[in-house]
Amino acid sequence: MVKARPVHDEDPERDARFMREALLLARRGLGLASPNPMVGAVVVSDGRVVGEGWHEGPGTPHAERMALDRAASLARGSTLYVTLEPCSHHGRTPPCAPAIVDAGVARVVASIQDPNPVVDGRGFDLLRRAGLQVEEGLMRRDASRLVAAFSKHVRTGLPLVTLKMAASLDGKVAARDGSSRWITGPAAREDAHRLRAESDAVLVGAGTALADDPALTVRLDGYRGRQPLRVLVDGQGAVLPRGALFDAAAATLVATTPSGAARAGGGWETAGAEVLTLDEREETGVLLGRVIEVLGKRDIQSVLIEGGPTLAWSAIRDELVDRLVLYLAPKLIGGTSAPGILGGTGIDSIAGAIALTIDGVSMVGDDVKVEANVHRDR
Repeated sequence: MVKARPVHDEDPERDARFMREALLLARRGLGLASPNPMVGAVVVSDGRVVGEGWHEGPGTPHAERMALDRAASLARGSTLYVTLEPCSHHGRTPPCAPAIVDAGVARVVASIQDPNPVVDGRGFDLLRRAGLQVEEGLMRRDASRLVAAFSKHVRTGLPLVTLKMAASLDGKVAARDGSSRWITGPAAREDAHRLRAESDAVLVGAGTALADDPALTVRLDGYRGRQPLRVLVDGQGAVLPRGALFDAAAATLVATTPSGAARAGGGWETAGAEVLTLDEREETGVLLGRVIEVLGKRDIQSVLIEGGPTLAWSAIRDELVDRLVLYLAPKLIGGTSAPGILGGTGIDSIAGAIALTIDGVSMVGDDVKVEANVHRDR
């Protein structure tokens, strides 16, 4: 027979305050936790925090374990706030749900159920069978965004793909002469570095590499995480093996075709890059969907595309993009020959336009940041 534990009175304001703390703690795993999800946990006893934790990656303690260890004996009779359902299975570390029971926690408030089919509510079931009061759903949207890449990858084997673009208010990514630095201001550029920090890989095409010589690294004060894998898509072997993409700051993968690899003549490998040679696609060179599939098989859970209009259109056309982040600067460029956000042939008619759901609009410095989810129901 399960021994009943004391039921805590609910206080929505208090619960929201401590869950916000747990969500902030989860982000301390930025650039570290993947391929595991970012998770934060707070142990509260008599209205005060007695333990807190977050996850920093495979083989390290889970957020709940860290918080319980810090709380020690004060965990007995406490409330545990956690952003993701506690696990009930053995992985690289022991399961958290039994540890929560053993610590004497009385109540668990969790944001979301673990999307991993191996867990799938079993952690909650174990806690309830042990007599704990379990509540889920608080700040679900915020917690879901934290684990969106993990959720897609664990269900499909594919990474979450985010397309990031910066443009003038009239949708131009460069002027007629090709100049594009800097359309947006410093605050938007810093925010874009946070997008990189959230990503396992950053992908560009040959055009962007030739025009901008991007480093594709995270440059944020105090950043402790890993640098994302830099992925260059160059089907023609046009990018020479030099410049920022081939420095020692991060690993680089070049996705190319047999003809592109032959033209490069081994230079990419000599520069320290890995070369992925894929079958040629006549009209576009590298088949972008195959690159995304290969990355997913390598446990890359999130890809940020920072390419120009041609690569961006290929990703949209082939239905690879899950999320769009667009920075709009308070500038007008105009000109029919100035490139817009998307290149390619485009959609034939408005009836076939690709639908988006606006997820957020905010000011970042002087620029407007628009976040949208891409529908896949056509």
